[in-house]
Amino acid sequence: MQIKSFSARTLDANALKSFAHPLRLRIYELLDERGPATATGLAGLLGQNTGATSYHLRELAKHGMIEVAAGMGRGKEKFWRITPGGFSYGEPPADPEAASAMEYLLDDLVRRRGAELARWREEMAGAPEDWVEAAAFGRRSLRLTPEETAAMRDQVFEVLERYRALSDGRAEPPESAGHVVVHFDVLPVGVTPER
Repeated sequence: MQIKSFSARTLDANALKSFAHPLRLRIYELLDERGPATATGLAGLLGQNTGATSYHLRELAKHGMIEVAAGMGRGKEKFWRITPGGFSYGEPPADPEAASAMEYLLDDLVRRRGAELARWREEMAGAPEDWVEAAAFGRRSLRLTPEETAAMRDQVFEVLERYRALSDGRAEPPESAGHVVVHFDVLPVGVTPER
C-alpha cells in the first residue's frame, strides 16, 4: 500500500541504516533544536572530539539529512543545518537491516515525542503568555473508516505542509518566531486480532 508523503523526500534503505545511529540522531536533534552549528560547537555540546562529529556530519550530509549553511562561517569553518523540506521513513523496507534501522528510528521518534511533551509541561509555567496561549495539547478519539482516516490525515498534513513551506522559505525568521514542534499521529487502536 502506497502512503502519500508530504515530505520533500523519503529515506532509502541506505539512509535509514546510516541515520539509525545514536550520535547521528543526537546531532540531528541538536541542529533541529538550536539551528546551524559547526563540528567544533557540536563536539563541545556532545562531549565528543571534532573528528567524530565531523565524520557523522558528513554521513548525515551524504544522505541529504543536513547541508552546509551557505553564508555562515569564515575560511574553512562550516556551519551545518537541517535540509529544508523534511523527510519521511516511507514503507517498511524488505531489507532486514534497513527494516531494523527503521524500527530503531521509530522507537527514537516515540522517545523524542515523550521528551518534548515532558519538557513543555515543565517549561510552560515560566513561558511567555503568548506562547502558552498558542500551544495546545490535543487528543481525539473518533470512529472512522480507513478511507476517512486517510482523508483526514492527508488534510492535516496539507495544512502542516503549508506552514513548513512558510518556515523553510524565510531567509530570516521574524524576531518573534520560536522553534515549534508539531506532533501528529493517526493510529487505529484495537484493530489487530487478539492472539
